[in-house]
Amino acid sequence: MSIAYIALGSNLGDKEKNLRRALLLLTQQGVEVVRVSSFLSTEPYGVTDQPQFLNAVACVRTSLAPLALLDVLLATELAMGRVRLRHWGERNIDLDLLLYEDVVLDLPRLHLPHPDMQNRDFVLLPLAEIAPELKHPTLQKTIYELKENLMNREGA
Repeated sequence: MSIAYIALGSNLGDKEKNLRRALLLLTQQGVEVVRVSSFLSTEPYGVTDQPQFLNAVACVRTSLAPLALLDVLLATELAMGRVRLRHWGERNIDLDLLLYEDVVLDLPRLHLPHPDMQNRDFVLLPLAEIAPELKHPTLQKTIYELKENLMNREGA
């Protein structure tokens, strides 16, 4: 079994219900949810003319390989009726594979670790809540250090 971290986000409909339903659907597909961060209300990232998001990060245990886990995440989004209207646009559910053990991948469908996670407070804040000492496999900093670096950059 492998440990992975998944970012969850929603800014349409009942956001909290969407996040909870996604977690339930993951468990029904053989992905064991070990721990979930608090839910965090955040401003949109990238495309800002849309509603606020509710975000969280889940630590999961799985026997699935990284690409198979990605397929489960995409299937979960599809089962929940996600429609991709524009890049970084509104969505009822968004599931991103952030980290999978210490695996580093650069494939057309999947980049691990998630290539922009160190620049996203809506990822680092909840991830630091549940795994502050976890080390980023390429940056070689803990999630807590990455969060502090980002907060210092944003505050400057």
